[in-house]
Amino acid sequence: MFASSAGMLNRHQKQVHALDGIDLDIYEQETLGIVGESGCGKTTLGRTIIGLIAPTSGQILFDGQDLVNASKDAKKSFNREIQMVFQNPYTSFDPRFTIIKCVSEPLKIHTNLRGAALTKRARELLEQVGMPGEILHRYAHEFSGGQLQRIAIARALALNPKIIVLDEPTSALDVSVQAQIINLLQDLQRQFKLTYLFISHDLSVVQHISNRVTVMYLGKIVEQNTSEAIFEGQAHHPYTQALLSAMPSVVKELRRKQIILEGSVPDAANPPKGCNFHPRCPVAMPICSIAEPVLDNSGAGHPVACFVVNPIEKSTDEMIQ
Repeated sequence: MFASSAGMLNRHQKQVHALDGIDLDIYEQETLGIVGESGCGKTTLGRTIIGLIAPTSGQILFDGQDLVNASKDAKKSFNREIQMVFQNPYTSFDPRFTIIKCVSEPLKIHTNLRGAALTKRARELLEQVGMPGEILHRYAHEFSGGQLQRIAIARALALNPKIIVLDEPTSALDVSVQAQIINLLQDLQRQFKLTYLFISHDLSVVQHISNRVTVMYLGKIVEQNTSEAIFEGQAHHPYTQALLSAMPSVVKELRRKQIILEGSVPDAANPPKGCNFHPRCPVAMPICSIAEPVLDNSGAGHPVACFVVNPIEKSTDEMIQ
């Protein structure tokens, strides 16, 4: 939850729930894709999981341990297990630091490696991501975006993590370079048995790399399913269907009828009553503006937060009363 200032002299503050009621599992060695429009809370979710943002309530469980209320030592140990690769490779590095300093910084904090041993480990990490060890004493501005993202991945691998949060890792790159980075991530996942939380607005990339997909809208999860099911006709939430309809396809048979959503994403500081999506939903019912749907398996066989998919027994009049 964040405070948002408004009014004359910014005296009035509103509470913004960037994430609200998020409940998800990440399974070992899988890739969980997180998709949704800009502002839906994807990046906030990733930063909260790795501890850059403290949640106002709830739990983050890792191997059964609650990291929100863990001791300082436990959190430091957790920092070795989960790393993050950020969206913009150009802002991921201090321009004053050489590559060896950037890559070896986690090793200096969490290990006793120093001198020749530290340099050797840094070279190994760079070679694992397809970069020559000879670049150690160069600076970030000397490399392309794709090369810098490889170096960022090398840094994330430094402490042999179990989970890597990938926040739009290819969105700032050319299409051909995107494919190279995705292939690299998949190779590394198989080699080191990694688990990925893959955040992206590019559904084509998510389809290619993810085992399961979580769809978010205005800080809430609206649908979860396997990647295969989501992209092959078993997406049931109207918002998920609208996102998929915007995916380009060169194959005529795979082109979907485009669903145009009216309006824009509501203000997170003043969300609509009932279902957050109902002001833009093409199939909204009266109940959608009154009650908030919950993730429910009953209608579609997988979690969907929608009254159209999961009808409730009470009438609209009863809900008003």
